[in-house]
Amino acid sequence: MKVGLLAPPWVPVPPPSYGGTEAAVDRLARGLVAAGHEVLLFATGDSTCPVPMVQGTLPAHRQIGDTTVELAHVIRGHDSLSTCDVVHDHTLAGPAIGRRRGAPPMVTTSHGPFTPEVSDVYRSFARRVPIIAISHAQAVEASLQGIQVSRVIHHGLDAEEVTQGKGGGGYLLCLGRMHPNKGVDVAARVARAAGWPLKIAAKMREPDEHRWFKDVVEPLLGGNIEYIGEPGRSDVLELLEHADAVLNPIKWSEPFGLVMVEALAAGTPVLAFPHGAAPEIIEHGVTGFLCPDEATMVAHVAELETLDRDACREAVLTRFSTVRVVEDHLALYQRVIERAPGRAVVDEARARAPRPSEDR
Repeated sequence: MKVGLLAPPWVPVPPPSYGGTEAAVDRLARGLVAAGHEVLLFATGDSTCPVPMVQGTLPAHRQIGDTTVELAHVIRGHDSLSTCDVVHDHTLAGPAIGRRRGAPPMVTTSHGPFTPEVSDVYRSFARRVPIIAISHAQAVEASLQGIQVSRVIHHGLDAEEVTQGKGGGGYLLCLGRMHPNKGVDVAARVARAAGWPLKIAAKMREPDEHRWFKDVVEPLLGGNIEYIGEPGRSDVLELLEHADAVLNPIKWSEPFGLVMVEALAAGTPVLAFPHGAAPEIIEHGVTGFLCPDEATMVAHVAELETLDRDACREAVLTRFSTVRVVEDHLALYQRVIERAPGRAVVDEARARAPRPSEDR
């Protein structure tokens, strides 16, 4: 099977630091190749994913949301991937304009929330392009907006990417970006109330991120509560290895939350509010704690010794591996190719993926 992957124009694949969508595309691309399939990736020109890429693309465009940039990117992307058996589009605009006569069948993954505005876009092509949700919580949101999701496929990673740490660093860790929804302020209050040092490693590039930091987070710093900036990938992994726990007090229905999976791969338990996909990732009392409020999270910090770091790692190996991600995607790719009018059916043996129970 030859799979075309279309990444957004905003961040290289893989991302140098923050970039959940691009990290997911990178792992999927490498996993498909490892499974014996062809991949052609259309991504920004400064991407370094070790798979065949369309040459001559532009570097990442940091002004996220520029409509002209995104439209030009996806139009060229779909033209460049026209020789593939199936195209997997990870942009918002691409599926709305990319399904043309004679083009390969297409699937798309929604990496963000189904807001009313975004849902209008998805409804415009939902009957023509199968939509992948990255959690059951996100799929429920889609259904409330009148959008049918074809598959739920959780993100994953290669456990070998992350070294299992022993913890014992004597600190809690908060990873993400400097935004009210991420609950960095809550993490600071929880750590202070629990008497633990907290390291905050967060993306802070946009003006609104800087404003929120200055107004809300900066006054909470001091003592053992510190903001260490936006670390690179290797620094994030080292922080995870030594952290005693990750605090993820999200205040919104986050569609997935790859940082929680990365923490578990390092053997580091996660304490989170039970919003969005958090209950699909964290097993309460085994790989972390799902906390209804700040006070409960403070109380659970005192119970970290009851959690087994080996169990955290095992959860990733059994539920969030790249192998599982690839198998789930191949099953959907095979299905859409078989159903595409006028397209040759790909040899079932080449797909090598079981039919998942979530297909509908």
